[in-house]
Amino acid sequence: MAEMDDALRERLKASLWFSIGKIVDEESLRLDMNATPQFIGALTEMVWEQIDLESFSRHAGRTTVTTDDVLLVTRRNDALHDIMKDFVDKEKAESGKGAGKPRGKGKAKK
Repeated sequence: MAEMDDALRERLKASLWFSIGKIVDEESLRLDMNATPQFIGALTEMVWEQIDLESFSRHAGRTTVTTDDVLLVTRRNDALHDIMKDFVDKEKAESGKGAGKPRGKGKAKK
């Protein structure tokens, strides 16, 4: 979706917001609960970002979303990107402490 022009992006996002709003309204009635417009907006943003993540992984020829995909999505928000990058780096460093132990079901390399 990175190559999409702004007008098309906004039309698609508005359509997504409308569809999610209809689903939330139906479920709210069924469950006898209320949902705020802010909830619908936040849910729309979450779904939109998931679509973005899947696009990045598909573009890279993968079926699994990786931390690299998440970092690409967060690049538009410097503060969030820095937090996510620090977290990913910390996790990689901690998982590297157990290096040398065989993992997974693959064959041992000679």
